[in-house]
Amino acid sequence: MNAEEEARRLDASDPLPTLRGEFFVPPAPGGAYGEAAYFAGNSLGLQPRTVADRLREELDDWARLAVEAHTQGRRPWVDYHELAREPTARLVGARPHEVVAMNSLTVNLHLLMASFYRPAGTRTRIVIEDAAFPSDSYAVASQAVHHGLDPAATVVRLTPRPGEENLRTEDVVAYLEREGGTVALVLLGGVNYLTGQLMDMPAITKAGRAAGAVVGWDLAHAAGNVPLRLHDWDVDFAAWCTYKYLNSGPGAVAGCFVHERHVRDASVPKLSGWWGTDPSVRFRMDPDIAPPASADAWQLSNPPILALAPVLASLAIFDRVGMDALRAKSERLTAYLAARLAPLNGLEIITPPDPASRGAQLSLRVSDAGALVRRLAAEHGVIADAREPDVVRLAPVPLYCTFHDCHRAAEALAALL
Repeated sequence: MNAEEEARRLDASDPLPTLRGEFFVPPAPGGAYGEAAYFAGNSLGLQPRTVADRLREELDDWARLAVEAHTQGRRPWVDYHELAREPTARLVGARPHEVVAMNSLTVNLHLLMASFYRPAGTRTRIVIEDAAFPSDSYAVASQAVHHGLDPAATVVRLTPRPGEENLRTEDVVAYLEREGGTVALVLLGGVNYLTGQLMDMPAITKAGRAAGAVVGWDLAHAAGNVPLRLHDWDVDFAAWCTYKYLNSGPGAVAGCFVHERHVRDASVPKLSGWWGTDPSVRFRMDPDIAPPASADAWQLSNPPILALAPVLASLAIFDRVGMDALRAKSERLTAYLAARLAPLNGLEIITPPDPASRGAQLSLRVSDAGALVRRLAAEHGVIADAREPDVVRLAPVPLYCTFHDCHRAAEALAALL
């Protein structure tokens, strides 16, 4: 049996058959296959085929009912975001009143930091990873400036040990045990965008809270990628986008989590808007806000219906399949792909070797990453992405990527390297 036949055998026998047919897969820009092998779902997930119908229904209600669709539409707009609450809670391991779909990721991080980054005395530091996504770096630096602090002295960027690519949990915990009295906020990525490392969120959360710090998580690359238990892990807050592994479209409505101990604490300060008041009194138009005891209290404005509809379509798929089954297949796919890439010269896998310590991603250190990604697409129909100058990211998303896709990626890289 040759390598391609083996890949197809693995697809045919896998406990979770591919759901590829439920998504629009781009045609292959090059190569011998009609469809692309799509490994860029960690940047933008594929479009579920159900999205168009969802959008058409909302557009039809707008056309037929206009403003009355807020209360008379098939899914009334006035409480439209409520439709995302239960499936979102199941997705991230939360209680329903702890989650809300709103805004975009960095907007939500700022709103949450306005509540939970409260520097005082010597407890001022914000801990992030050195390889944090740039938006997170900008956000925490601007929060320091907003409080009259120097970002260079306030923002602590944790780095891996010399010669290593990924943070060790014991080093993060040791820092918090040693310096925790100076730390106001820990804000790390649940899955690192660059390396694909899955952080030990329970252990780091426990250490941060034991040190007296607030612990938040950027779950942009974790939500829809790995199972989460935010309530049980005692996370203070978290935020995520929905256009990567959650396949909800470019700029889709994001999500956030606030632990119930905070949503029930009326003394927690927050920036407020109309949709952050209790819906039972919202339309009395009172000048004073009456926030509900839920994450909804962090809302500002009424939800953008046409941007939230694709989120609902995607969440329905996750509800049906379940994160545990997706995670198990993700580990099988990355293990297979890593084994196929290991013999190749000219690349180094910088993602942790243990499938349980990474998300649905393998990051490869290569020379001239951008040119390699362009050739993968143009000559082989394999779509990946580059992080300049020398990292190619391959994300075998288990909802629509197959072992045969991984075979194609390995063969293409072997040919180009």
